[in-house]
Formats: sequence, structure tokens, C-alpha cells
Amino acid sequence: MTIEINRAVRAATLSLMCAALMLFAFSRVRAQDQPAQAAQPTPPPAVGTKAPEFTLNSQDGTPTSLKEFRGKWVVLYFYPKDFTTGCTIEAHSFQTDIDQYAKINAVVIGVSVDTADSHKDFCAKEGLNFKLMADVAHEVSAEYGSLATNGTFIHAARNTFIINPDGVIVKEFIGVNPTGHSQQVLAALADLQKQPGMAQ
Repeated sequence: MTIEINRAVRAATLSLMCAALMLFAFSRVRAQDQPAQAAQPTPPPAVGTKAPEFTLNSQDGTPTSLKEFRGKWVVLYFYPKDFTTGCTIEAHSFQTDIDQYAKINAVVIGVSVDTADSHKDFCAKEGLNFKLMADVAHEVSAEYGSLATNGTFIHAARNTFIINPDGVIVKEFIGVNPTGHSQQVLAALADLQKQPGMAQ
């Protein structure tokens, strides 16, 4: 009788162990099937902080650094993709006003994750003569809190930063509407340059 009871106990224990192992294995498979949590995007650098330095190739294929423009006002704008409708509208608006920027000691620099060759073709087609920078590694867009994804499409979000001659971010526009944006930036620059200690 005792032997039979012991056998029954061992059988029940073995069954429980098997069930526990199966439950563990199932939970592991379920966990692997769950999509990975998306990394939280980096927020844009705060107004009043130093603009992150970078060096990227421009449309002519030569490395250009942000620090080269120290002493000037910099309009640093991020945009999704060359040749698309909104990006073309935005680029044209900056190009139309480029002489006004020059008069107030300001330069316009565009950044996207397209290649320098793509920028070169875009500039040639659309008649653009300001710097477009190729952030092919996505690092600068990410550092400026301007890297976005749409499914598998990784691109720069449409954000603009005004950097003063000392290299400090003094104004930012997040989620820009490309239509009329250049005039919006020029108005902001006019206000900024009127402030004490913000001379051209």
C-alpha cells in the first residue's frame, strides 16, 4: 500500500513539474513574440543651451561644421526628405528670402538624412544655394530631438532652431508648417536682434 502511495505521489509530482516547465516555456515564447518597446525619442535641446556641435557633408561633398558659423545667426532647420512637396516648399521659401538673411548676418542650414549626392541633385533642380547637410548616420537629427520614424521610414522631423552668434539656441519651432515658415523665422530673428545684448 505504501509503495503504491509513493508511486502515486511521484507521478503527481512529475506531472506538476512537467506542467510547470511547459508553462515556463510558453511564457518565454509569448515574451519573444511581443514587439520590443520603442525607444523614447530624445527631446530637443532646450532654449538657452549651447547648440550641439556637429560636422556633416554638405551638397558639395565637403565636411562643414556648425562652429564655422560662430559670429553669425544660424537658422538650422531639419526636414524629412529631398524632392518631397512640403520640403520643396520650405526650401523655396528660405531661398526666396536668402538675401534678407544675409542682410541681418544670418545663414540658413538644412539637415536631412538624405545623402550629399541627393542634396546636390535637389539643389540643382530647385535652384538652392544655401547649405544642405547629409545626416546619413542619423546622429545629428537625434541629438537635436528631430529624428522620427513612420513605419520603416526614418527621417528628420520638421523642426527649426535659431542659434545666436555665441552658439546658443535662442528660439525653436517644433512641428513646422513649411508654408510661410521662412517669414516666421525672419520675424523671430527681428525680435531677437532687438533684445539687449543680441545685436547683429
